[in-house]
Amino acid sequence: MDRQILSLALPALGALVAEPLFVLIDSVMIGHLGTAELAGLALSSTLLTTAVGVFIFLAYATTAATSRRVGAGDRAGGVSAGIDGMWLALALGLVTAVVAFVAAPWIVTVMGAPADVVPHAVAYLRASAPGLPGMLIVLAATGTLRGLLNTRTPFVVAVAGALSNIGFNAALIYGLGLGVAGSGLGTALAQTGMALALGVVVLRGARGMGVSLRPHAGGIWTAARAGTPLMVRTLTLRLAILATVAVATSLGAVTLAAHQVVNSMWGLAAFGLDALAIAAQALVGRGLGAGDVGHVRAVMRRCLQWGTGAGALLGVLFAAAGWFVAPLFTGDPDVRLAAAVGLAVAGACLPVAGWVYMLDGVLIGAGDGRYLAWAGVVTLVVYLPLAWAVGELAPDGPAGLAWLWAAFGGAFMLARAVTTGVRARGTAWMVLGARR
Repeated sequence: MDRQILSLALPALGALVAEPLFVLIDSVMIGHLGTAELAGLALSSTLLTTAVGVFIFLAYATTAATSRRVGAGDRAGGVSAGIDGMWLALALGLVTAVVAFVAAPWIVTVMGAPADVVPHAVAYLRASAPGLPGMLIVLAATGTLRGLLNTRTPFVVAVAGALSNIGFNAALIYGLGLGVAGSGLGTALAQTGMALALGVVVLRGARGMGVSLRPHAGGIWTAARAGTPLMVRTLTLRLAILATVAVATSLGAVTLAAHQVVNSMWGLAAFGLDALAIAAQALVGRGLGAGDVGHVRAVMRRCLQWGTGAGALLGVLFAAAGWFVAPLFTGDPDVRLAAAVGLAVAGACLPVAGWVYMLDGVLIGAGDGRYLAWAGVVTLVVYLPLAWAVGELAPDGPAGLAWLWAAFGGAFMLARAVTTGVRARGTAWMVLGARR
């Protein structure tokens, strides 16, 4: 079982870290332009990843649907579900891109950005908007391939995308002098290229099975209906992240800039933990499709062990490396100190995060989106008063960032651990067969 989990998780890890690596690379390059530029990137990149993250169900729902059908012996049906998901992703991406470009100034202002930060945040958000359709297609295509137990192809494409992002950003930020806007444009170009590459792989496989490439209204509606609860669940998570960055913004430019450093590193660790959760999604979905309850329980137990252990290891690395990582992002000594303290607090919370990510993967693979949606609402209600209290009482700088990450990485993750743990102990989520 360890070999099976790792054979899926290790390639998935490379694909998953591509997105936070994009933000990490952007942060390193922009951080040396100035504190206002880095703060603008912090705000706008959070808004961008929130927009994409709301539609993460395009990956999760297609993984669950494809793996269930494959487990039940209907491989062509699984691929067909994935193609419908890609058509849905294209439509949603086009609408989201238009909204992001037109509403960028209003959104940034509503988030409370300081006057010197606003132009940089708007520039990045607008330059990134054309890449949104590609970003969503990447989600749907990746989910389809995961459901087929193919995590290697997304890994290869993600590596190519990350490398191209470095080249695009270097040329556009420094070569052409576009600054923050060049960073956003480089990310958009890299994501669009990734979408084209993954799309070709899925479509070629579909043709080989005789699966139609045309959009099916019924299939698209089924994908949207299955993904709606997961979208609600993800929206609650993203609202918590937005609340966190809003509090960091209200505390001052130093806290916001340092929060970007901690948040970038947390994203890298979280997506790494999610690689194990992806293995759980695919294996749980396939096990339930085949009616093998014993295997499903065994996968859950083993993934929980892997996730918690990985979280503990990453936590130690966070605490030890904070003082060395912060200078890579900025030369401001105040931001460096705040970032190092924030990384230590975040590291202490990572073992619980590892447990949470594994249980999320199990329940998503089972298609238990409705429960996850309600659980997300509960955890958000628990977290928002804590975030508000930090914003009202904490100072700018290291202490404020430490309290903010204790609330988000500690209290919020613990609430998620309780709600998912209660569900996983029962059997209501174990629905057998090709369709939930």
